[in-house]
Amino acid sequence: MALACDEDAQSRLVIQRKGQWQLKHGPLERDDLARLPKKQWTLLVQGVNHFLSSARDLLTQFRFIPHTRLDDLMVSYAPKGGGIGPHFDSYDVFLLQGMGSRRWQISAQQDDEFIADAPLRILKNFQPEQEWVLNPGDMLYLPPKYAHNGIAEDDCMTYSIGFRAPSHQELITQFLVHLQDNLVTDGWYSDPDLHMQSHPSRISAAMQSQVNSILKKIKWDRKDVENFLGIYLSEPKPHIFFEQPAKPLTMRAFLRRISANGVQLDLKSRLLSGGGKLFMNGEVFEVSSAAYKTLINLADNHELPPVSGLDHETGEILYQWYVNGYIKS
Repeated sequence: MALACDEDAQSRLVIQRKGQWQLKHGPLERDDLARLPKKQWTLLVQGVNHFLSSARDLLTQFRFIPHTRLDDLMVSYAPKGGGIGPHFDSYDVFLLQGMGSRRWQISAQQDDEFIADAPLRILKNFQPEQEWVLNPGDMLYLPPKYAHNGIAEDDCMTYSIGFRAPSHQELITQFLVHLQDNLVTDGWYSDPDLHMQSHPSRISAAMQSQVNSILKKIKWDRKDVENFLGIYLSEPKPHIFFEQPAKPLTMRAFLRRISANGVQLDLKSRLLSGGGKLFMNGEVFEVSSAAYKTLINLADNHELPPVSGLDHETGEILYQWYVNGYIKS
């Protein structure tokens, strides 16, 4: 509830009254929470792993999923009867039960019509085919597009571990933006052999041919795709900001500290690796094999144990990340 009132967190409050659904996006006010009814409401907070180390520890139990596909931890709290209605997600999800109990109904139905004018995408004709009551520690896995409806049996919390599954449209759009920022070509459009046209408004075949030839300069290879994925998948979400140290240590003092304490990724940081490169929060770092061997451990495990005798390159990179607020020592 405290996080739901924090402007740095993404939260939603869903209330069902007399068959009608109400939705309010955070940050919430404490008065919003004080006036809640006794039942049939749900509070959801996204990205709890950005705020609580225990939440990130929970996500480490899902390391059989690559970091590139694992999104974040959403936590919901609901009293008896609380839920967000029957719906489906476009990605895989694990639903892990915390305190209390929740009844889950699921369906492989193809009917995906939603209730008109509802503030949530609630299925209009949900037909449950199976159901279970999940108690603390129980977990339900659902593949994409599998309809489900969770209803709290009593005061309960559910941890939702979601996959990252961008649409084809989003990937194509963002890759084109990446090419726009990184592709450089020479030359200007010209037509020295231009002929007079009987219809000056017409787009000529000659112009179409020349522009077609120019557009063929748009080319990419696997390295471009790798760089795009590393930048795109490690880019922080728009609401995320990093707190830089007010009085940063000198590099020498920083290296002494990590030789005693090690380093940890800030809870909001995303660090990916590939092809001898590291991708930290949307930035690319091409490093030597020695630096890569050390830093990939930080990417895999979110922390490095106390380490001394770092080579100069690795020390400089870690210090830069420390000054940016990306890591903690």
